[in-house]
Parts: sequence; C-alpha cells; structure tokens
Amino acid sequence: MRINKYISETGYCSRRETDRLIEAKRITINGVICESGVTVNPGDVVFIDGKSIPKKAEPVYIALNKPIGITCTAAKHVEGNIMDFVNYPSRIFPIGRLDKASEGLILLTNDGDIVNRIMRSENGHEKEYVVTVDKPVTEEFIQGMSNGVEILRTKTKPCHVFRINDYQFRIILTQGLNRQIRRMSKALGYKVVRLERIRIMNIHVEGIEEGEWRDLTDEELYTLLSQLKESTT
Repeated sequence: MRINKYISETGYCSRRETDRLIEAKRITINGVICESGVTVNPGDVVFIDGKSIPKKAEPVYIALNKPIGITCTAAKHVEGNIMDFVNYPSRIFPIGRLDKASEGLILLTNDGDIVNRIMRSENGHEKEYVVTVDKPVTEEFIQGMSNGVEILRTKTKPCHVFRINDYQFRIILTQGLNRQIRRMSKALGYKVVRLERIRIMNIHVEGIEEGEWRDLTDEELYTLLSQLKESTT
C-alpha cells in the first residue's frame, strides 16, 4: 500500500498532509527516511517524528459553521487556525478549505480516506454558496458565471447560479479552485463582499450557529458515504 494511503487509513492525517510530512523528511520506514510514492509492506515499521503512529481512533465526522477570520489549516503555529478554534479532544483535520475571509460550512474528520474522495473534482461533488457582491447582479453576470470564467489559466466548469436579490446570488460548484468564486466574480467586474458556504453534498449549515459545530447524524453520514462510494465505482 502506498505510504500516503497507509497513513490516511490510520486516521493520523490526510494523504495531502502525509505528502507534506514526507517532503519535510518527518516519516521513516524501517528507520529509513521515506520518499514520495514508496510502498508500505506487512511488517514494516512506520514512524512519524520518531514515534509510532497512534492506533486508529473511532471515526469522527463533524460539521462546523466557520466564522470569518479562522484559517482552515492544521498548522498550530498559524494564529487563528481551525484546530485551536474547534479544540476537539482528539486529532481531526478539515476536509478542504474555506478561505479566511469566508464563512460557513466546513467538515472535519479523522478519516483520511474520505478527504481524498470528497476533494476529487472529477467526482463532481456539489458545494453551495450564498454570495453578496458590491453592485447589482445582472442576467449577463449570472450567465457569465454559469458558463465558466477564465481564471488561473483555465476555464471554470459550468455551474448553477441563481439570483437571490439585487446584490446576492447562490452558486453550486463541483470544483474547488483557489478562491474560485472571488476570482470568477472579479473577472466579471464584481467584488465579493460576503461569501458563505451553506452546503457540502448532502450536509447543510442550517441549524448550526456561527462558530458552533455538531456531529453528523447517522442519516447524514450514511448518505454521504453512499454518495462517495457511488462516485468511485
């Protein structure tokens, strides 16, 4: 099993975070510094920072209504990091990001494997946002956002966009480019004033107060895992 999959399945961290640990030379296999892409075989001894990986804990899946100003990183040295904000009693990490200036729903877990499946853009998992901009939303703007916008040397995928009122719209994305909605709006001459994520797949932020979090319900988790399984088969 490849090293990043092996560690993610222990629940210690995600595959992406494992790759960062490898780059920092913090992982060893049988006493040898690990390199990217290596395979872990039965009986191999894997250490992180010279210590064995803790046994896999019970799976945790929580939904947080992130306030503005919190940074979605597990790096403890970053002021206002999401780990310190949530202060969960065991090790968890965010699934994806929601930029510091944005608010709303973000999921956190200790299940490293689920992170990769949710984040893959080719799986087409929906994320829904309510966006406030600095000038009236026109039909041309709605069509431009819906059809795709040239940003970051690529054209965004077609998406669903709905006008709410003069200064607000709702948008459903299936990809997650860096600051995508802000960049798309800017390319069409608009500035985002407020951005709130209200849904990730079947999980909704409604009912979670700003700054609060809750465990996913059994029904939510069953539906989420079922959708992820369908998208990878």
